[in-house]
Formats: sequence, C-alpha cells, structure tokens
Amino acid sequence: MFFVLTALTTREETQDSLFTALESAIKQSQQYDAKKEAEITQLKQSLGNIANNDIYKQADITSMLYEAYKTFNYDSALLYAKKLQAISYKLQDKPRIIDSKIKISFILVSAGLFKDAFDSLNTIIVEGLTDSIKAEYFSLMGRAYYDLGDFDNDKAYTPAYYQKGNQYLDSALTYFSPSSYSYFYYKGLLLLKMGKIAQARVAIQNILTRQDLSFHQKALAKSTLSGVYEQMKRPNEQLSLLMEAAIDDIKSATKETTATLYLSSLLFKKNDLKRAFLCVEKSIQDAIFYGARQRQVQISSILPIIEGTRINVIEGQRGRLILYSSIVTLLLLLLICFIIVAYKQNKKLKKAKQIITEANIKQQEINHQLIEANKIKEEYMIHSYNISANFLTRMEWLRDAFEKKIHDRKFEEIKFLLNNMHLKAEKQEMLFGFDKVFLKLFPDFIDNFNSLFQEEDRVPLNEDGSLSTGMRIFALIRMGITDNDKIAQILEYSVNTIYAYKTKFKKKAIVSSKEFDDIIMQSKAF
Repeated sequence: MFFVLTALTTREETQDSLFTALESAIKQSQQYDAKKEAEITQLKQSLGNIANNDIYKQADITSMLYEAYKTFNYDSALLYAKKLQAISYKLQDKPRIIDSKIKISFILVSAGLFKDAFDSLNTIIVEGLTDSIKAEYFSLMGRAYYDLGDFDNDKAYTPAYYQKGNQYLDSALTYFSPSSYSYFYYKGLLLLKMGKIAQARVAIQNILTRQDLSFHQKALAKSTLSGVYEQMKRPNEQLSLLMEAAIDDIKSATKETTATLYLSSLLFKKNDLKRAFLCVEKSIQDAIFYGARQRQVQISSILPIIEGTRINVIEGQRGRLILYSSIVTLLLLLLICFIIVAYKQNKKLKKAKQIITEANIKQQEINHQLIEANKIKEEYMIHSYNISANFLTRMEWLRDAFEKKIHDRKFEEIKFLLNNMHLKAEKQEMLFGFDKVFLKLFPDFIDNFNSLFQEEDRVPLNEDGSLSTGMRIFALIRMGITDNDKIAQILEYSVNTIYAYKTKFKKKAIVSSKEFDDIIMQSKAF
C-alpha cells in the first residue's frame, strides 16, 4: 500500500512539474516566436542579396524560407512554396516542380483545405523521380487521409480514410531510408492506425532514444506516442507526453499543432478546468496565428463546453462564499454581543462607562460598515447574476448553433459566428453596468471626486452617463480594489497606464496624495 501511494504521489509531482514547465513555456512563447522571426528575417535578407541571375541559389533560399514557415504561418509558407514553384518552372526542372507541388499540398493539408490539397496531390505523377520525393509524396497522402478522417470523425467514412492513409504510408516506408527518423516515425504511426499498439509503442519509443532530434521532431513523436497510451487506457502517461509535446512545440515555435488541443480535452475530463482553459486558449491562439481552419473548428466545439463548466464552478464557489460570509457575519455579531454583555457586567468598574461608550461608537461604525457592505454585496450580486444569466443564455444559444451548423457542415457560417463574437463590446457593456451600479451605491462620488480639483480640472461624466477611465480607476479603489495589477486586469490596461492615470490626477489635485486617498474612501454608499 505504501509503495502504491508513493508511486501515485511521485506521478502527481511529476505532472505538476511538467505543467509548471508548460506554463513557463507559454509565458515565454513570444520569445521563441521572436527567435523564429529573427531567423526568417535573416533568410529574407539573404534572398534579397542574391544576384538576379543566380536562380539556383534563389531556389535554395526560397525553399529554406518555406521550411521556416511551414509549421509557423500558412499564408507565408504558401507564398514561398508558390515562389519556389515559379522558380522551378523557370528552370524547367521536373523534380523541383514536383517538390514544390508537394510543398504546396502540405500547406493546404496543414490549413485544413482538404479539397484543394487533394486536387493538388492528384496532379502529381512521381514515376521516375527520386526515392526521397516519392517518400515525401506518399507520406503526405497518408497524412492527408488521416487528418481528413480525424476531422470528419464519422463512423461511416473515417475507417475508409484511415485505410487509404495506411496504404499510402505503407508505400512511403519503402522509399524512406531504414535508419532515418521519418522511417521510424511513420512506421510507428502506421502501426498505431492499424491497431498494432504494442509494436507502435516500441517503434516510437526507439525514436525518442535518438540524440539528434529537433524540438519539432520530438513533439511529433511524443504526441503520437500519447495516442498509443490513449489506446492502452493509460491516461497518466498520455497526459505527461502531451505536456512534453506541447512544450517542445512552443520551443520550436510550431503553430500547426494538436498537442495543446488534445491536452485541454484530457484535462477537462480530469476536471482540471483552470489548466484546460489555459491550454485551449493557447491552442486557439496558435490555430488563428497559423491559419489552420480545421483546428479552429475543432477548438470551437470544446471551448464553449470548458468555459461553460468553468462558469458553473465559479457560480458554485460564489454560492459557497455567500454562505461562508453569512456564517462569519453571524459569528461576528455573536462576538459583539458577548463583548457588550461583558461590558455590562463590568459597568461598576471605574472606567466602565467610558469603555461602554467607546464600544457603542465602534458598534455603530461596524454596523454602518456591515450595512454598507451588505448593500454593495446585494447590488453587485444582482448585477453579477444578470451578467452571468445573459452570458449563459448566449453560450447555450452558441452551443446549439454550433451543434446544428457542425451537423449541417456549414463551416463558413461557424466562422461567421466566431467572427461576430464581439467580446470587446461585451466587456464595455460590463464596465458600463459597473458604472451604473457604482453610481447608484455612491451618489456623492462624483461631487467628492471633483471637489479635489480646480474648476478647470474637474471631470464630468461621459455623454452616455458612464465614468471616464480615470474616474473608473478611483471607483474601483473606493470598492476596495487597490492593487494596480488587479485594476489593470479588470480594465484591460497595462499596470504602467493605471499608474500614469493615478499620478496625473493626484498632481492636479488641490490636496496632498494622502488626503486625496482619504477623501476618495469617504464617499458613502447610498
């Protein structure tokens, strides 16, 4: 029993450590992207310095630019693949022409444009070409059918797509070098798709023992091996491998990836909503950046579910918080009662009258604070409930709309719905709602605030009755939110901007900084 508990604890610690590393990688993803973009910029400069008549050199650098972009950005990768195709036709070099067509097809598959990809692939005739081109062509055909089967996820069609993918991948293996990474990777993938799980596991694990793998190659191998463990019903190994694959993808600035998407789904099943939401958010950012249509559709099917569940959990926590607050308030009132009784029992003492008087004054202040706090709590509970109810209604409508359109395969309409989710407008509406409730609770706030300035520096309400940004910052401070980071998060500004607003107003004030803060806090509720 002790050994089992120790093993479970060690596994959980390892997964926590991996997720900490993943969170760190996500925070540093812009740095990895910047490094990738710096490499691309250097290649572009090299291309610009090549003489116009050195076409072969142009072809080589253009191919390198395609390789840099192919898992990073669809539009740019397609641009350089087409440039490479134009150069190949200019050279009248058949192997280069076929190679450029395969590159274009790869990008189309990666972006989820399956019809265009197959139209392009079906024009390719590989007879008489090198083994490397044949291997690339057949492996891409296999991947195209696998991706199409995964995207359709249909019992009637997916098995047939997998079968075609198996046939093409089997052909590709005859042309790869038996010692190459691609040979072992595609062999493992083929075995997995054929249901030969044990053999697939051995093949892919052998890949990961190699010391010459890039981050991208390791991510592919680990992501595929996670699929093996999924078939073996070993979710812990699957989860760990997906986290490792996601970290490797981020370090290689790979945007055309499924690791974070599958990871978010697995975490959601484990009821780890915070981590699931972080991963699905990263996944949709990468899909949009790359331009992967099929990934965006897949993400749109799980994102509302995760977000809806997260909202339900928050609502449950809010209910418990209200209960705990009520219990604490009751205990506080009981404590106050005990203090009053104690004071009355000792009223014959010399300082009893003074103590009782001070206690009564304190009691009145506490009562006033409790009444004010309860009023604020009541108003914002109603406001929060209305926002949550409206949000849940919209989420339910979107869920039904997505399910219907996915069922009808109206993918363009799904894209239209996503493009018309005006989150920024909803944020502004939420802030406007905050302003209305705040001014209802603190009707003298505007007068108190403007009393701190000369006539020419006073700030009126906006025409729609909402608070200006500066007034809204100090309104949040009056509510007890004094942390600049939290205010910046609520208003979606930088911390420096919040600091600049506060400094600007305090410099114009006719009182000292401390008096300024005291007067702001003196605004009374109702």
